[in-house]
Amino acid sequence: MAYKDEQLIEEKVFKDPVHRYIHVRDRAVWDLIATPEFQRLRRIKQLGTTNLTFHGAEHSRFNHSLGVYEIVRRITNNFADRERWDREQRLLCLCAALLHDLGHGPFSHSFEKVFKLDHEQFTQKIILGDTKVNHILKKVSADFPEKVADVIAKTYSDKLVVSLISSQIDADRMDYLQRDAYFTGVSYGHFDMERILRVMRPMDDQVVIKSTGMHAVEDYIMSRYQMYWQVYFHPVTRSAEVILSKIFQRARVLYEDDTYQFQLEPTHFISFFEERVKLSDYLKLDDMIVYYYFQQWQEEKDDILADLCYRFINRHLFKYVEYNPDPQINAGMELYQLFKKAGINPDYYLVVDSSSDLPYDFYRPGEEEERLPIHLLMPDGGLKELSRHSDIVEAISGKKRTDHKLYFPKDRIQAIEDTELKKRILDILYGKE
Repeated sequence: MAYKDEQLIEEKVFKDPVHRYIHVRDRAVWDLIATPEFQRLRRIKQLGTTNLTFHGAEHSRFNHSLGVYEIVRRITNNFADRERWDREQRLLCLCAALLHDLGHGPFSHSFEKVFKLDHEQFTQKIILGDTKVNHILKKVSADFPEKVADVIAKTYSDKLVVSLISSQIDADRMDYLQRDAYFTGVSYGHFDMERILRVMRPMDDQVVIKSTGMHAVEDYIMSRYQMYWQVYFHPVTRSAEVILSKIFQRARVLYEDDTYQFQLEPTHFISFFEERVKLSDYLKLDDMIVYYYFQQWQEEKDDILADLCYRFINRHLFKYVEYNPDPQINAGMELYQLFKKAGINPDYYLVVDSSSDLPYDFYRPGEEEERLPIHLLMPDGGLKELSRHSDIVEAISGKKRTDHKLYFPKDRIQAIEDTELKKRILDILYGKE
């Protein structure tokens, strides 16, 4: 029997708090789960610093990746006897779903910003490079790694397959909304996924939804909207991310300073500081490694690095105020100078952080982040774009919301001995001018 068709003698299952059970029968999928590259995802938190806000958010990229695989498995099973579905694509869909987040690093998005990295590029490198994952995919066929990589990169020729993994209603979003809601303990991310899966239909270039399932999709989109603003963009989580970014920034500055001698050399980060990152360097990093360095760097001679690491490890986070960069730019510039005068380095202790989200968008051809809309399959067989049929979705379609916060260490400001200087800083921050 060809490897691509090989099945396990007995079905394997993972007990899962979101989907109850995750079922594995394909030998290729089971072998991929056992690779070092996939097992590494157990050591990467799904939500980065969110556990400092919602203490239950300790789940991993491993949990999420299995969840996305399970949803795609259910979808492809539902599609098995439908027209316009090529059953030969089933294993490709399952492998792409399982591996779609393979390239995430520790504290993914903060880490990427500082070192100008892209986890999607590392996902490609792991799939296409000299890795155990690549060797298993090649056992399916010589070009199978390229096919999986293309699906994840959204360049695969069959756009229907791509839409299962990446679209405005895909398996990735359906898993992380429910999983993140479960582990954070909030109620926003819950929606009727079983209903959505039942009314999904394969079309030529994307999945569409029977019009009778519109209300379940409305609920899904509103769940996503609420999760972004109540969980993912929570200001306390962002405070931790700000400190995390500043730790890496400070460590890099010190590394580039030939006169500074680390008490614990940043061995795992040197290739990142020097911008010569190899795949083997990247795969050695996980949350545990980063926590170890931060724990040790609390004892560094450099006061800034030691203080930032202490704050992160012990959840002694920055406070924040609302900030509008345009009308308040002069106030921001004055604060920068006042912080310097007070002996508080504003490059590390005065930070503007911005978050924005577009919960749903209709088709805007030619735009940089072109999004295919969700289509409803009407009783007459025609397609209708969701926001044209749903008043709820129309109300938020195309509306990008942005939020700005100014972060600072209030304890350090309170410790300023010059009372006039301290009063001026607090007056600006809290709008008491």
